[in-house]
Amino acid sequence: MFANFRRMGRNFWLYTVGRWISQAGWVIQDVAVPLYVLDQTGSGAMMSLFIMAELIPRLLVNPIAGVIGDRYDRKKLMYGLDIARGVLLFAVIAFNLLGIYQLLAVQMAMSVMGAFFSAGIVGMFPDLVERDQLARANSILQSGGQILRIVGPILGGLIYAFGGIKLAILINAASFFGSGLFEILIEYRRETRELSSIREVWDDMLDGFRFIRASKDLMVLVSFGVLLNTLLNPVFAVVLPYLARIELGLSAVRFGSVETAATLGALAGNMLIALKLGERSEDFLFKALFAQLICLTGLAFVTRSILGGLAYPALLGTIALTGLFNTLVNIPLFTKLQKAVPDEVRSRFFTAFETVMMATTPLGMALVGPLLDATGTTVIILALTVPSVLITVYYYLRFRETVINIGSEEVEVVP
Repeated sequence: MFANFRRMGRNFWLYTVGRWISQAGWVIQDVAVPLYVLDQTGSGAMMSLFIMAELIPRLLVNPIAGVIGDRYDRKKLMYGLDIARGVLLFAVIAFNLLGIYQLLAVQMAMSVMGAFFSAGIVGMFPDLVERDQLARANSILQSGGQILRIVGPILGGLIYAFGGIKLAILINAASFFGSGLFEILIEYRRETRELSSIREVWDDMLDGFRFIRASKDLMVLVSFGVLLNTLLNPVFAVVLPYLARIELGLSAVRFGSVETAATLGALAGNMLIALKLGERSEDFLFKALFAQLICLTGLAFVTRSILGGLAYPALLGTIALTGLFNTLVNIPLFTKLQKAVPDEVRSRFFTAFETVMMATTPLGMALVGPLLDATGTTVIILALTVPSVLITVYYYLRFRETVINIGSEEVEVVP
């Protein structure tokens, strides 16, 4: 086990520790800001505005960020943007920019910088570890993030109660600086290509989408992901909270425990890949996907009228298993894409992929939300999961070998 960890190498651990440090600060601020906004305004609409202020700017700049991530020095993008975000948050404290609309502007700026940061790191990370250690490396990185998501909300609440929004933002600012210091020490070199015109930006942006379209194998995987994301995202984002809070009437503490169960399940999945399965996790991809869909379909029957007092523990168990199997699907898929996509288009591919996935998310939300009050969760869950099962069976029967073989070699870049 420890021999495998040592094989990750110095660059991986500098990258990973740096990411964990910045994630720790961000989790704390991510808890404190909603509390502050609600304390100041008491408005759910304002909370929605803050969520949109993070989502929409990222969606708009993602394709441009991918161009920058492929053209310029990814290491400099990484530590430069971490330090820049730290400077911005220190300025918020120094100049007392704590008005609601001032923080909203800061949220938008952080979203834009986060898009460029992500474009750099998603292109850089696969080059920091050996190819046969990539699945294990992804799971180690994700495991730390999930531990932080378990501890972070409690810590964030305590910090907000003790020092308010200023202390939370100050800790996050310091974490970005700490992360940047680790990232500066990473040894990473690659050829860069500066942009000479706006036309090149546009052409490069389109290249990310053209690269997906030009590969039959990637089109299969991307179309599969988009279909399942459109159908299943509303289950996690809309239906599950409605089931827990409205139909089961869970208290705030029990409501929070549902998210904790999902995180613990995901952590268990990541530890299983990191400590035991490694690259072999790719062999279980479809099995894990079918198991996840069975768990999600089972949510249709986790109601008080059917299970009575067992509904709450059944919900926790189902969600924990869903988190476990979800990880056993996502890590292998992401690893396959990291292996398949060549360095010169990697940032553009992943930002294009993320943009497509994000763009379809509101469609499912818009359809599901208004129907919940009229039909209840059982009908909605079955309406979303049964087609998902049928789609998965179709892709399994027709494209199983295609999906399994993605990542065995890099996809050729078509000019």
